[in-house]
Amino acid sequence: MLKGSFVAIVTPMFEDGSIDYESLRKLIDFHCENNSDGIVIVGTSGESPTITFEEHTNLIKKTIEYTSKRLPVIAGTGANSTEEAIFLTKSAKELGADAALIVAPYYNKPPQEGLYLHFKKINDEVDIPQILYNVPSRTCSDIENETVVELSKLKNIIGIKDATGDLSRIENLKNKVDDSFLFYSGDDATACEFLKLGGHGVISVTANIKPQEMSSICQLNALGQFEEAVNINQKICELHDILFVESNPIPVKHLLNKMGLIKSGIRLPLIPLNPAHHKLFEKYV
Repeated sequence: MLKGSFVAIVTPMFEDGSIDYESLRKLIDFHCENNSDGIVIVGTSGESPTITFEEHTNLIKKTIEYTSKRLPVIAGTGANSTEEAIFLTKSAKELGADAALIVAPYYNKPPQEGLYLHFKKINDEVDIPQILYNVPSRTCSDIENETVVELSKLKNIIGIKDATGDLSRIENLKNKVDDSFLFYSGDDATACEFLKLGGHGVISVTANIKPQEMSSICQLNALGQFEEAVNINQKICELHDILFVESNPIPVKHLLNKMGLIKSGIRLPLIPLNPAHHKLFEKYV
């Protein structure tokens, strides 16, 4: 159930920065109709750093309500405070999320033992499937492979989202963890190759714009039809790149707005896309 293309969905906002729940409903319908395999709510693309606790839990609640069991819902519940991450993960479980995506603690830069104990405490206190999220470019905290191996032995930790873009990591880890442990690419530019190496899915920014294509890439790789998957990926490889011309989710929210799917709101300290980059996106509207 938790394999394939999971869209790292944006949080739609009005121009004043308040959350636009009606547009969220429409986005979820768009993904249900265009073959996304699941929704990840309140992750990096969902502007989790500037979402309040009340909004955070409400976004999870509304996403589960709007999805209405048509797709699985993974809730972003990470924090740099272990107790806050436990609170958010418990909330996700109580609201009915299918799994939790838990980012490595950011800013405080814990050692590997601290990372292990952080995730172990969440594992011990909340009985919900948990996916580690390693994105050192954002967190300044890298969950090293040896730590992932030890965490994979815990009951509730079922997989990892790897956003490093380092394909050697999955090759190394696949030989050291149980076959049931799930690998998700968090780097769209290398996702197709990641899947060929044995990845089980993607948690994708590009899927906000091209859900059908990202789902097909996952399905074809799972079937061993690698050439067909590469052919589709080549058609959207430029999009993988330009969606990171500025910090995510600035570019993807710009494009979704131009496509008429959301309004233009984004929260400080993020700002709308620099007009110098607008031409890059014109062909996708």
